[in-house]
Amino acid sequence: MIAGKVIGGLIGYFSFGILGAVLGIFVGHGFDQALGKFTQSESPEALLAIQTSFFTTTFTLMGYLAKSDGRVSQEEVDLTQQLMDKMGLTADHKREAIKLFKIGAEPDFNPDGTLKDFYETCGHRVQLTQMLIVYLVNTALVDGDFDEKEESALRYIAESLQFSHQAFEQLLGMVRAQDSFAGGRYQQDGHTHSGVDELNRAYAALGVTEEASDKEIKRTYRKLMSEYHPDKLIGQGVPDDMVKVATERAQEVQTAYDLIKKSRKHTS
Repeated sequence: MIAGKVIGGLIGYFSFGILGAVLGIFVGHGFDQALGKFTQSESPEALLAIQTSFFTTTFTLMGYLAKSDGRVSQEEVDLTQQLMDKMGLTADHKREAIKLFKIGAEPDFNPDGTLKDFYETCGHRVQLTQMLIVYLVNTALVDGDFDEKEESALRYIAESLQFSHQAFEQLLGMVRAQDSFAGGRYQQDGHTHSGVDELNRAYAALGVTEEASDKEIKRTYRKLMSEYHPDKLIGQGVPDDMVKVATERAQEVQTAYDLIKKSRKHTS
């Protein structure tokens, strides 16, 4: 595992030259060692069980969310398949994902058994539960219409997984705000058309308020970037070919953070 050393070295080099690169590699090495110890805390069999549970639960509940309004439209099916393509699933995983989606979309499907199995296998990993909810919010947002029934279904899922009401509200607000920064969409023609509304969404994307200090904002930003780090996600039990969509959230967090920094620099 070398991602930490590579990233640390590059950041150090471009910030402080050769000496910075050496220091960055040293810090990155420590990160990689810590991450390695973390991933080794589970046996290969246990980690495989966690990955399987995460995969099964995610796509079954995607189907459950899609039918939460009473029916699954062809548009929802098409958009969900596009999301699967965006994830970069292997052909076998995509076929399995579609099968699971159809099971969850059955009119008589009850999510309780799926949620119970996931909680028993993965409930000790709070971040993995959080990532599951992030994936499901992605699904709810994919058609641009996040209705009350989808939100109600998401709340039920979160409560069943012992995810607190406060934590859910904050995560939901953050993901919805982050979605508005997808692809750096607040930028056009090299200009930042932000205004008060975009800046407020940037704060919401990080889960902080305008009153937060620069230090608090930077600490929150670094925490989010760490949570969306590919190695950490895989170590938590997110299958390799499901990481791409999750790490795109890191790009959105980066865009929001850059907007906040730029705004504060201009007003200081």
